[in-house]
Amino acid sequence: MIQTISSCIPTKAKAQQAFEQTNSLCHQPTYSTFASVYGPVSSWRYGQSLGIDPIGPISTCSFNCVYCQLGEIEYQCCDRQVFIATDYVQQDLQMFSPWNTDVITISGSGEPTLALNLGEIITMAKTLTGRPVGVLSNGSLLSDPAVQADLAIADFVAIKLDSIDLDQLYRINRPVSEFDLLRLRASLHQFRQIYSGHLAIQTMVLSPWDTSQQVDYILLMQSLLPDEIQLNKPARPRPLERQLEARGNHSLQASDLARALKCVDMEVLSEFGNRIQSTTGIPVRYSPGE
Repeated sequence: MIQTISSCIPTKAKAQQAFEQTNSLCHQPTYSTFASVYGPVSSWRYGQSLGIDPIGPISTCSFNCVYCQLGEIEYQCCDRQVFIATDYVQQDLQMFSPWNTDVITISGSGEPTLALNLGEIITMAKTLTGRPVGVLSNGSLLSDPAVQADLAIADFVAIKLDSIDLDQLYRINRPVSEFDLLRLRASLHQFRQIYSGHLAIQTMVLSPWDTSQQVDYILLMQSLLPDEIQLNKPARPRPLERQLEARGNHSLQASDLARALKCVDMEVLSEFGNRIQSTTGIPVRYSPGE
């Protein structure tokens, strides 16, 4: 049964407690409690990727997606704040020197654009490691010019767009507050105009789309012209509780602690992808269904 949006939002007291716990970690003199850098992770999209988590031990996001590998999001919000100090991240990152990975990817325990110091972290990571640095985002804060400016620093950005139908988006992504899909579309176009890096649109397909949905999506991609489209399907079990290890390649087994998700057939995904690519000329890549 899909949980309602209102039931996912913590009480004010719980939200404040979560913030205080997270904020206190930003000033820890040691790094034994929480590792803001993890991996390397074997990524089907980006090769060997070292992950940076700017959010912290309490999963925090503006969405609570039904397929999220982190499990149920512990704290939902839409307000930017500093969760993990940039110096904290830098010291964790230095421990992985000489960074024998293909890329550095900022994602982790929730929506990375919620981190007010995201731009600082991207700049620091690029300078320190000399590796391409990217961000995986759900796009919910993309209408904020400051968020666009932060993301513009990254070498690659992947923006989530799981549906072009608002009702379906609410069922899949379960946003914490009222979500304006038209505003997201406009923000995507604004960002595309200022961004010179590699832009990907990542779409999780939970069930077959009807013809009108596919046409609308293709028209949007034709006007946006991202560098690639990533079509995904959920195959790993979804934890019922928070799993920090799920940031990387840790794979849970379907059990009392995880729920297996029904996936679309690869044939359905490839038919959709072929239609996108033949119409738009945009390269389409597929999740291996790990």
